[in-house]
Amino acid sequence: MKPSAGYLKIAAWSEEDQSFIGQCPGIIGPCCHGENEAQVYQELCQIVEEWISIMQSQGKPLPPPTAGKHLLEQIISLAA
Repeated sequence: MKPSAGYLKIAAWSEEDQSFIGQCPGIIGPCCHGENEAQVYQELCQIVEEWISIMQSQGKPLPPPTAGKHLLEQIISLAA
């Protein structure tokens, strides 16, 4: 499994920008946009891979995961 699999990646429609905006909380904020949701998500995944690679090459620790079980635990704690 790639390290990027541990991070939530979002491609969401922005009324203000009239396009899909991609971001990965914990790794990078809004960083790509376009008219096609799947293309924005694909570009976002590549950007996240590159950021993680840069952090690892510089010896920086990766932020805590935001996807999978970790995300579920966060959602449950917010709902409580």
